Amino acid sequence: MTDPIDDEENYPPRPRWIGWLIGLVMLAAALGVANIGWRIMRVSSAEQATDVLVQNHPELAAGKKLVEQSDCMRCHGWDRKFVGPSFVSIAQKYSAQSDAQSYIAGKIRGGSVGVWGNVIMPRHPQISDEQSLQMAGWILAATPSASSTASPAEEAK
Repeated sequence: MTDPIDDEENYPPRPRWIGWLIGLVMLAAALGVANIGWRIMRVSSAEQATDVLVQNHPELAAGKKLVEQSDCMRCHGWDRKFVGPSFVSIAQKYSAQSDAQSYIAGKIRGGSVGVWGNVIMPRHPQISDEQSLQMAGWILAATPSASSTASPAEEAK
């Protein structure tokens, strides 16, 4: 019978490339996680646009806060269509109407279907008339020019 110590000494050497491969895979995974984290943490251009809009028009802050606290952002983006139209598209479509703010406020509270295709806008009866008017005011202020970072002095020109 052979000695177990002798058997361990006679094993073929392990190839070093396996260790290097494992190290490279772990490094790639760590860099991928760091990249995703960086992308999640950075402020989007849409968030910057809404911040600029509220800075230029402080009366819209309450409407912005209400929109962020409700479920609006699940379906609507600032300038991108998700499930429903973007806030910029809504503002462009209704800004010429004289009763646009009350119309949009009614759509927020009562819901809608068929205006933007077959997508259903759910009702929000828990939102008061005053709150829905504030939200509609903020939505109507969402214009493509509001997404620029122009200063108030430049906008006055």
